[in-house]
Amino acid sequence: MSDETPKGTDYLASTFNAPESPVDAALRPLSFSDFTGQDKTIERLQVMVGAAKRRGDALNHILLSGPPGLGKTTLSFILGNELGKTVRVTSGPVVEKASDLAGLLTSLEEGDILFIDEIHRIPKTVEEYLYSAMEDFRLDIMIDQGPNARSVRLSIPKFTLVGATTRSGLLTAPLRSRFTLQTRLDYYDVPTLTGIVHRSCGLLEVEVDEAGAKEIATRSRGTPRIVNNLINFVRDFAQERADGKITRDVAAGALELLEIDARGLDEMDKRIMRIMAENYQGGPVGLGTVAIAVGEETDTLEEVHEPFLIQEGYLQRTPQGRTLTPKAYQALGLKGYAAD
Repeated sequence: MSDETPKGTDYLASTFNAPESPVDAALRPLSFSDFTGQDKTIERLQVMVGAAKRRGDALNHILLSGPPGLGKTTLSFILGNELGKTVRVTSGPVVEKASDLAGLLTSLEEGDILFIDEIHRIPKTVEEYLYSAMEDFRLDIMIDQGPNARSVRLSIPKFTLVGATTRSGLLTAPLRSRFTLQTRLDYYDVPTLTGIVHRSCGLLEVEVDEAGAKEIATRSRGTPRIVNNLINFVRDFAQERADGKITRDVAAGALELLEIDARGLDEMDKRIMRIMAENYQGGPVGLGTVAIAVGEETDTLEEVHEPFLIQEGYLQRTPQGRTLTPKAYQALGLKGYAAD
C-alpha cells in the first residue's frame, strides 16, 4: 500500500462508494433506539413497524430519499431487525433483466425485506415487472421469443420493498405511487453528529473529549458516513502523532492533513469555487464545464460536492447555470462577487 496520505477530495468521495468494512458494519445501529437523528422519519417507520407486527402482516413498501451517507441502508437493516426478518440487498444497476428481478423475489420468504439502493437506476423494462410484484405479489415473465413466446406467472411471497434514491426526481410516477411511505432524509446538525462521534468512538474504544468530537462533527458535512470515516483517520493520527486521545487540536491536525478545513470544505470544493470565480466570474456556468475544468465526473460533483455547497450557501443553481455566492468568495479569501 502507498504511504501517501489520501487527499481530502478522494477521501470524502470514497465514503460514498467504498464497500462496507467490518468496522463500518460494527458501527451501524441495529435498532430505532440506537439510531440518532431523522426524528420524523423514525417516528413514521416506528408507526408502520408497530402496526405491521400487531397485524402479523408484511410491512408496506417504503421509499427513502436523500443525499448519500445519511442512513438509508442502515434504516433498512433496522427495519429487518425490528421485524425479525431477513434483508436482501441489491442496487438498481445490478438488476439488468427481468430474470434478475425474478431470482431476487423468488428467493424471499414471507415478510422479508428487499432493499434496492439507487432504485431510480433500474431499467424501465425491469421496473414494469415491479408493479405487479409490489401490488399483487406475482410476476408475469415472458419465456422465449417470437412464435414460441409464452407468459409464465410466478407467485412470490408477500414482501416489503425498501427503495433508496439520491435522485427522487428521476423516479417514474407509476413506481413512486406504489410506495406507501415516501420520506426524505436530511443532513444532520452538529450537535447530532457530535453524539454520533461519541457513540462511534465508544464502540471503537477510542478516547475523545467534547471539543474533539465537535471538531470532527463540524467538518463532516452533515453526514454520518463521513463522520465514521473521519473518526477512523483521526484515531490513526492520534495514535501516531499524539497520546491516542482525540482532542480538538488532534482532530484539527488530522483533518487539516486531509485538507478538510474548519467549514468542512475539502480541496475539491475549493477548486470548484476558485475555478468558477477566476475563470467564469462567478457564473453562471454549466456543471459539465466545471467538471471538465476540475477533471472530475459530473455525477461526483452533483452527488458529492454540490449538495453540500448549496446547503451551506456557497453555490446557487439557476436556469442559466451554477453561480457563486458572496459567502464562497469570503471562504476563498477573494474580493468581489458576481452581481445578482
